[in-house]
Amino acid sequence: MKVFILTVLLGLLSVPSVASSSLNLGPPTTTGLASWYGRREQGRRTASGSIFNRHAYTCASRVYPFGTYLTVLFPRTGVSVVVKVTDRGPWVKGRVLDLSERSARSLGLVPYGVAQVTITPLHFKFKELK
Repeated sequence: MKVFILTVLLGLLSVPSVASSSLNLGPPTTTGLASWYGRREQGRRTASGSIFNRHAYTCASRVYPFGTYLTVLFPRTGVSVVVKVTDRGPWVKGRVLDLSERSARSLGLVPYGVAQVTITPLHFKFKELK
């Protein structure tokens, strides 16, 4: 059931991907080193103001705006996940993403700590009206 729901969500989220390139979110697909964070930051406030949940599919990025959905592919396992940018980072030179523990576990990246990933922006989150 989870696979079906994820497939449906990917289908829905892929529609804005055509528009995302016109939103100047950077190259359609980029590669770089990703790391992960979890237990130590659990429950702390992120740069976006949300509370960090290591069990959610989220990430930290210095490039993409908060609320942007990204497809992250780990070529070593061939697995990809959709994550939401909720924090800033990583602050280690040479890294492009910090994934939540859940995202890293789903990709099979946890044992490696840091690994090469492919990132594709899917959806830009516009400022919410109140």
